[in-house]
Amino acid sequence: MTPNAFRTRFAPSPTGYIHLGNIRSALYPWAFARHHGGTFILRIEDTDTERSTDEAVQVILESMDWMGLDYDEGPYYQMQRMSRYREVMQTLVDAGHVYPCYMRQDELDTLRDRQMAAGEKPRYDGRWRPEPGRILPPIPEGVKPVLRFRTPLLGVVSWDDKVKGPVEFRNDELDDLVIARPDGTPTYNFCVVVDDIDMAITHVIRGDDHVNNTPRQIHIFRALGAQPPTYAHLPTVLNEQGEKLSKRSGAKSVLQYREEGYLPDAMVNYLARLGWSHGNDEVFSREQFVAWFDLDHLGRSAAQFDGEKLKWLNGQAIRAMAPEALADATRPFLDRMGLVVQGVRLEDAVVLVRERASTLVEVAGLCAMFYAPPEPAPELVAQHLSPAATVALSDLRARLAALDPWDKPAISAALKETLVAQGLKMPQLAMPLRLLVTGRLQTPSVDAVLALFPRDTVLSRLDPPQP
Repeated sequence: MTPNAFRTRFAPSPTGYIHLGNIRSALYPWAFARHHGGTFILRIEDTDTERSTDEAVQVILESMDWMGLDYDEGPYYQMQRMSRYREVMQTLVDAGHVYPCYMRQDELDTLRDRQMAAGEKPRYDGRWRPEPGRILPPIPEGVKPVLRFRTPLLGVVSWDDKVKGPVEFRNDELDDLVIARPDGTPTYNFCVVVDDIDMAITHVIRGDDHVNNTPRQIHIFRALGAQPPTYAHLPTVLNEQGEKLSKRSGAKSVLQYREEGYLPDAMVNYLARLGWSHGNDEVFSREQFVAWFDLDHLGRSAAQFDGEKLKWLNGQAIRAMAPEALADATRPFLDRMGLVVQGVRLEDAVVLVRERASTLVEVAGLCAMFYAPPEPAPELVAQHLSPAATVALSDLRARLAALDPWDKPAISAALKETLVAQGLKMPQLAMPLRLLVTGRLQTPSVDAVLALFPRDTVLSRLDPPQP
């Protein structure tokens, strides 16, 4: 197979938001396709009409767009392919691979209860399966049948999983799968196989919660005369408490991370390492990830989400950004705070504060001191603005007013001159100075902060209080 013939897919169900475990199942097939110059397909598996919503589809599309997981084909929607499924279903019926089953749901429930009471695995008993010489029960009136797939009774079904290694299921452990409901609607395992055949999928990279579906799907592939794809079943992602990452266990939507100020490249970096590795490399670019990615280094053990590690990586990504790009990424968060960028170049502000920030929300929060009037708490002013500090600030104001040029070295020299003249230590001057100019006690180096402000702004904030 030529490399550009590799075709992968992400096939989510639009029944809610996408969390990090879900989007990882998109990241790896995307990276595999990009690495090999292949094709990445988005397929929306929306046959669960009771739970699927248009809103959830939009969340999927928006999440992938934000993460930069571009697809080459799609999105395809299963509900738009019903005529194709019916056509293929009929070929299976005609070939004898599928048969109608008239067992009512209450009969099936009773059978399963009896099997579990006897310590047996609950399963359909094949009572409507046609076999040579077998007499089937009379067709009950008013019961619409389901269609079941004739699973081979003997032998095994196996595959070489790219994560788990050799996997094997005995056929006598698999009952006859329902592949069409009484109303004729095809079921998940059948639709997936038809889609993967029609879309020429070569590699299925998905969560290991699908492992039990795989032998059934392989049987359907073979019944249709098609070669099953290569499978790689990814281990579960656990939350910080060691439970499976899921909506029920409090997993956040991918888009929530966007709202909290995470960068898509940092998310890709973090998720890439949540089940795959390239030596000891922890911090790498999207381009490096695609160049390095392979299926041989996918982990076999469950990966555990670590929020602090993600935050650290996000901070690394923030510090690696060009000033203009970081300013552009920060601006929407300042807008959300109702702040207008004026007086101080945002590119200069983000460069000054980014060493202290792990998210864009934090970057914006630190930059806010340049765009919002200071409102220091009265008790802090009373604590730090002593008579000696007031005199020193007046001395400093005069020196700052005469500075030429207005830059960090000149401001630093003026601060030192005031400290010597007033006999103070830096905290005794810097703390009240920060409070009056920024409204805060904690900022980056005070001379660097002052240098970004227009001189008139600083001087006005150091004016003696009016009686």
